[in-house]
Amino acid sequence: MAEAFDPKEHQHTRYNPLKDEWVLVSPHRMKRPWKGQVEKIPDENIPRHDPKNPLCPGATRAHGDVNPEYTSTFVFENDFPAMLQAGAPEPGPSEHPLFQAKSAVGTCQVMCFHPWSDITLPLMSLVEIKAVVDKWADMISDLGSKFTWVQVFENKGAVMGCSNPHPHCQVWCSTFMPNEPRVKDKNQREYYKTHGIPMLVEYVKMEAEKKERTVVENDTWLAVVPYWAVWPFETMLLPRRHVLRLPDLTDKEREGLADIMKRLCTKYDNLFETSFPYSMGWHGAPTGEALTDDNSHWQLHATYFPPLLRSATVRKFMVGYEMMAQPQRDLTAEQAAERLRNLPDVHYKEKASK
Repeated sequence: MAEAFDPKEHQHTRYNPLKDEWVLVSPHRMKRPWKGQVEKIPDENIPRHDPKNPLCPGATRAHGDVNPEYTSTFVFENDFPAMLQAGAPEPGPSEHPLFQAKSAVGTCQVMCFHPWSDITLPLMSLVEIKAVVDKWADMISDLGSKFTWVQVFENKGAVMGCSNPHPHCQVWCSTFMPNEPRVKDKNQREYYKTHGIPMLVEYVKMEAEKKERTVVENDTWLAVVPYWAVWPFETMLLPRRHVLRLPDLTDKEREGLADIMKRLCTKYDNLFETSFPYSMGWHGAPTGEALTDDNSHWQLHATYFPPLLRSATVRKFMVGYEMMAQPQRDLTAEQAAERLRNLPDVHYKEKASK
């Protein structure tokens, strides 16, 4: 008799309908010993306020601007932006299809979550996190009236390229549609045209029923390890109802989002009892001129991409096969979700202080 397929033991591929690509799942590789690079444990002895830290209240930044003595969120123009609103001279006509260039105009802003440098989102109060959500919504409403795309993202931890431990995110806006959302726009549009329901609206309903990949949930939100996840403990946040953009969230949904973010990030930190690094960001319907278009195919969602795999010092590398062929992961999405789901809801630092 042929051996029965077991997704927890046997290699297989899974389809990502959002990006129209496949991921190779190799659960048996978790048994191999690790002799590769080991990361440094993050320094947790961070001063609450450092007058030399350019993100702290009252600090002087690179070009001489002085931060106000802010007590909640604080937004300012990035001192070293990737894009400028003034733009640059037009590249002009392309000389050949193989050598195309287009204008890139935008703005880059930094948003501090909290005045303290020694705190991270899971240790903030629900009221403080709700203030972050509200500010995100305000920024997307304001900047979205001028730009086609408003990208909110957070890089947390040195291993993810974050150069400053102060809790903050970035908001980059552009007059063009970046690659990742452009692909998602195309695939969600095609799915909606074929099935008559937004892809992620149907997906969240199915995940809410199955439960096997759910990490945390409440009345308005669901956090799951996507069926097609690439990063070891990748998660997606999805509202239970059809929502196009962050500003469209009701006050109750914003409170629910603050709750789900705090609980998810607490479980992340509890996994290896470390300040869990990740890159996360929001994707919703495009803005600018697209505000008047029919974007019913879109569903708001956030994705967390954490690199840690086996411990606080062993990370997943996206190299070799991942760069040359297609994404690959070891443990299954269901195994990752179960590990996260079974972790305590109380942060290990708060538990230790009691």
